[in-house]
Amino acid sequence: MTDINLYSEAEQLEKKLQNACLETRLALQPSVTKVIARMRQQGVHVPSRLRRLDAALCEDAMEARFDNLPI
Repeated sequence: MTDINLYSEAEQLEKKLQNACLETRLALQPSVTKVIARMRQQGVHVPSRLRRLDAALCEDAMEARFDNLPI
């Protein structure tokens, strides 16, 4: 996959995530992480906004996992 395709895929995911509900954010989180991983593998620069987005999505996913744990 070319640099342009990776950036395009990342931008499409960003658009889907704008004003998305938590369920959608959780569903798209693995896709964002995979795109970033592929960018790193291919030596493509990962914009800081994508790294921040991925971190926020991972945080949402972790919180969602712990919300359902019995105490």
